[in-house]
Amino acid sequence: MTLTAVALVIMVIAVLGSAVERKIDKLNRRTAQLTRKVDLILEHLGLEEPQPELAPVRALLVEGKKMHAIKAYREITGADLKEAKEAVERMG
Repeated sequence: MTLTAVALVIMVIAVLGSAVERKIDKLNRRTAQLTRKVDLILEHLGLEEPQPELAPVRALLVEGKKMHAIKAYREITGADLKEAKEAVERMG
């Protein structure tokens, strides 16, 4: 394979990878929008979303370990950083 062919293959892979990353980012943003909308609907109806056991998060907040509480919240719920930070701030 010539150097030009190798360079061309690398460039194609980079372009395809970039396109996939953009699509994933778009899907992540849309998922976050939908999650916020569902949260607003639940709040409006006075319903609470079933949540996993958050006692360890509350315990860390009582100890004043907000960053650790955010990390624990993310591990328990699978939430992203922004969502976890907002949830922990509402708890504290």
